Amino acid sequence: MSGTRRFETQAEATEAANRQTVSLAGLAVTLAVLVVCIFLVRQLAHATKVEDCLMAHRINCDKVAAAR
Repeated sequence: MSGTRRFETQAEATEAANRQTVSLAGLAVTLAVLVVCIFLVRQLAHATKVEDCLMAHRINCDKVAAAR
């Protein structure tokens, strides 16, 4: 029963496996970029808070820097 086979040739099976590998690699790169972006946003938000504290001429900005 050749109708029950998903791939007719070995080349089609290899091509499908390669597509899946490329898709997973793309997903991994996307997730890595997302993690880096989240890290940068958090770092910039923290730096902004400390900078705002310093620009207001406050003397207890170490509490703002320590509160993450």
